[in-house]
Parts: sequence; structure tokens; C-alpha cells
Amino acid sequence: MWLAVFFGASVLVALTPGANNLLGMHHGVHHGPLRAATALLGRLAAFSLMVGAVVAGLGPLLAASQTALTVVKWAGVAYLVYLAVRLLSAEPGGGETPVAKGTPLRKEFLVAITNPKALLIFTAFVPQFVDPARGPIPWQLATLGLVYLVAEALAGTAYVVLGAGIRKAGLTRRAKARFDKGTAAVLLGMAGVLATSRT
Repeated sequence: MWLAVFFGASVLVALTPGANNLLGMHHGVHHGPLRAATALLGRLAAFSLMVGAVVAGLGPLLAASQTALTVVKWAGVAYLVYLAVRLLSAEPGGGETPVAKGTPLRKEFLVAITNPKALLIFTAFVPQFVDPARGPIPWQLATLGLVYLVAEALAGTAYVVLGAGIRKAGLTRRAKARFDKGTAAVLLGMAGVLATSRT
């Protein structure tokens, strides 16, 4: 029962619009569902590292370290701005944008690993569902972490499908250019919110 409750809560958290979900939708538009869905493995790899750190007992240390959170925060801000600038500097209607080139999997990984909010999910949100009466805490954290990864995969896939649906609609080059500019604007907005947050 507790895992079902946690899974439901995790799906809601994972579905929240964020940089990774926006990136997944963007990849769905530019690369199609298969490659965009494969790129989700980059995000899941980053989150798996965070789960491993929490299971190893590093969670409280990371959450309490203002220096660590600050470094992750500004790395995240810098990368979001970088992606936005690449989109804004693309030639209108020039085919695949610079941000769409390269490795979508790598981009998913870097956005996820430099997101302090994601780190807090595993150091603050997940541990709330741990109950010492249910057994060894490391085992519970590993189980909850795995369940969250499943929820994240489902949520990410939903955004990829949304992007693939937009792609299937057959956007003109001008429409794709506008979509890219809009994506860049949202990324810059997210960078600004992250930069001014107290995390």
C-alpha cells in the first residue's frame, strides 16, 4: 500500500513541468519518439547516481551542504542558459537546431545531474516514505528510488509522446523556429528561477 501511495505521489512530482521534461518534448519534436525516448536513459542514469548516493548514506550530507547545492545550482543555471543561447542563435528555418544536434542522451543527463531540485527529491521527498518498522532503511531507500525512476520514466515518456505528436502534425520550418524560440525563452526563465532560488 505504501509503495502505491509513493508511486502516485512520484508520478505527480515527475509530471511537473521542468527542464528535463521540456527537453524531452523538444527532442520528441526534432528527433522523433524513439530517439527521444532513448535519451531518457540519460536522465534516469543521473537520477540513479542520486539514488545510489542516498542509499550509501550521503543524502543528509548533500542536503545539508550549502556549498554542494550552490555548486550544483549554478552549474544547472549555466547549462540551461547555454542550451537557450544555442537555440536563440540558430538560423530560422535552418533544419535541426544546434541544441537538437549532438547527443540528446547526454543533454538529458547533464540537465538532470545539475538540477538541485532533483537532488532534493531524493534527499528530502523520498526519505519521507521510509519507516524503520518496515525493515532495513537502505533497502527501503533503494526500493523507493527504483519506484521513483519508474515514475520518472513514465512521466518523461508522456512528454516525449507530446513532442512526437507535435512533430507528426508536420510543423513548417517557421513554426519549428518559433517553437525553438519559445523553448529557449522557457529555459531562460527556468534558469532565472533557479538562479534566484534559495536552494
